[in-house]
Amino acid sequence: MLYLFSGDDSKNKILNYEKFIKSIPSSTETFFINRNDFNPVQIESFYSGAGLFSALSAVVFQNIFEYEETRNFVLDKLKQMGESDNIFIFLESKLNKPIIDAFKKVEAKRIQINIFELPKQKKEKFDNFLVANAFINKDKLNTWIYFRQAMDVGVGMEEIVGVLFWKIKDTIIKKDFCKFKESELKNFASKLSYLLPEARKVGRDAEAAFEQFLLEAFK
Repeated sequence: MLYLFSGDDSKNKILNYEKFIKSIPSSTETFFINRNDFNPVQIESFYSGAGLFSALSAVVFQNIFEYEETRNFVLDKLKQMGESDNIFIFLESKLNKPIIDAFKKVEAKRIQINIFELPKQKKEKFDNFLVANAFINKDKLNTWIYFRQAMDVGVGMEEIVGVLFWKIKDTIIKKDFCKFKESELKNFASKLSYLLPEARKVGRDAEAAFEQFLLEAFK
């Protein structure tokens, strides 16, 4: 069975996702998988059989469609996942039409698609690079100001964290270490790659987790 939670209305998406997670029987063995945890052999074992210690398994994929190598593998296996007795849950930001269409091809009774979009009148354009650029320049005040502005206009945490992660990786590749040490940037990138998945795993507010990350980065 497949369950998709997607869209740019992060608040309602996460609320419904968390409500669904809580509805899963406690006897179900649950696994959380992001890009760094992705193992094709393990994924195949999930849709081809039951869990090791329980009758059923629930597999939660988090932003797995952001990366070509994981996206292509999963899209190719959606039919098998839908036919499995195990539960496959996808928590994603806004997805493009080809990916949504791939989900719709799965037999209707084996899939539940939940799309959460902000009303057009509530959407305001915000340059996420304002946060990333202020951070890279070690500008604590403006990093915080731009972050709060982003939250006020409804920018999703996935977008903020994703752009900041990209900016840090780009800075490392270009070796432009004018404000931070290379070791600090690598540590930041590592923390950001797990920040949202870990926050959701333990039931922590994603916004609060990112605020804590900023406080620690600017100590």
